[in-house]
Amino acid sequence: MSFESLGLAPALLRALADQGYTQPTPIQAGAIPVVLEGHDLLAAAQTGTGKTAAFALPLLQHLSTAGQTMTRRPRALILTPTRELAAQIYDNLRDYGKHLRISCATIFGGVSMGPQIQALRRGVDIVIATPGRLVDHMQQRTLDLSGVEVLVLDEADRMLDMGFLPPLKRIISALPKQRQTLLFSATFAPEIKSLAMQFMHAPREVSVTPANSVATTVSHEVHPVDASRKRDLLLHVLSKDSRRQTLVFSRTKHGADKLVKYLEQSGLRAAAIHGNKSQNARTRALSDFKSGRVTVLVATDIAARGIDIDQLPIVINFDLPMVAEDYVHRIGRTGRAGADGLALSLVSHDESGLLRDIRKLLAQDIAINEVPGFELSSPLRLDASAPRPKQGQRQPQARSQRQGGQRQGGSSHRPHAHVQGGGGGEHAMGNRKRRPRGSRPAAKA
Repeated sequence: MSFESLGLAPALLRALADQGYTQPTPIQAGAIPVVLEGHDLLAAAQTGTGKTAAFALPLLQHLSTAGQTMTRRPRALILTPTRELAAQIYDNLRDYGKHLRISCATIFGGVSMGPQIQALRRGVDIVIATPGRLVDHMQQRTLDLSGVEVLVLDEADRMLDMGFLPPLKRIISALPKQRQTLLFSATFAPEIKSLAMQFMHAPREVSVTPANSVATTVSHEVHPVDASRKRDLLLHVLSKDSRRQTLVFSRTKHGADKLVKYLEQSGLRAAAIHGNKSQNARTRALSDFKSGRVTVLVATDIAARGIDIDQLPIVINFDLPMVAEDYVHRIGRTGRAGADGLALSLVSHDESGLLRDIRKLLAQDIAINEVPGFELSSPLRLDASAPRPKQGQRQPQARSQRQGGQRQGGSSHRPHAHVQGGGGGEHAMGNRKRRPRGSRPAAKA
């Protein structure tokens, strides 16, 4: 099957050819025809399989062929949980729509609303937004959603998990009843489908992978280690190939900063990305990592669905996530598009219960290999009584500390107005026990 057979317009086919894309992925082949026919869609596919193109390509085609209007109101709205993911979607839309006259704007939280208001006043076709900042614009009446023809919810499960259910309901209630709604995600819990049924009309469903599955090209491995020696073991692993790009996940923001400082003092090029960083700092860290100027990127879970790097060979869990499903999203950064990847976890005794939950979720064993010189005094316990970090408990080198966010300005460009935000908050994974999905206060993004 080719992109031509999906019914895409010549301008989009030219853009895809410019980037060397000739064959659609399964989620693209299944979703694009359904969206082009105008149906609501509920689509699930594991990360790294091309979900963004599955909604971006037919969306661009709809806006380019439906006829231009004389209004400055947005005609499409894409909601995402994080700034990184919003920026990634913007880049994809820019690339796919390079031969079309379609304008876009990204709306993030944590910055002055001035540049965003200016971009909206000039008029844009597509708004890519995080829910918290979008509600801010609605409250100040700087955004009119009455012209939205297509709504896209990307990573809806993550948005619910971050507490965005109330703003999501408020946003959806302000949209026209007659619209097309597309809901894309790596996973679909029953509560996601229940929510979707409340605002979608007879949606078609496309699923190309079982829920909470990971790419078969990813290998899983655990290095057991005492909590006090985790940093030393991480440095040992990284030093085997200091040129290899490595994404490291820390449970807390302060822990990520301390880890970067330790790695830099040890001679490695490292940077941190989390919610307390300004948007400029986050963008710079990600850019440096992609270009190779930084070889180790230390991130909290906010980055698990916003980092899109080709051929990333390894992801290391310095701390295991408090919820097993987040493991799937973390390691989804490697083994993308059929490439091989390694998911390596450094696990101490108090994380044995978290490891057991992950193995149960994946329905497979994970190789446990001790590293000479870093052996545990006793094996990890993976039975029903396996311990977990207590509420608020962290590794000795990752104690929490309050840090103030920074405000950073944005910019806009035509024909694509990329209005960036910064300094937004995030939930530090491990700071508290998880509440049921959709029940926690909304995090600002």
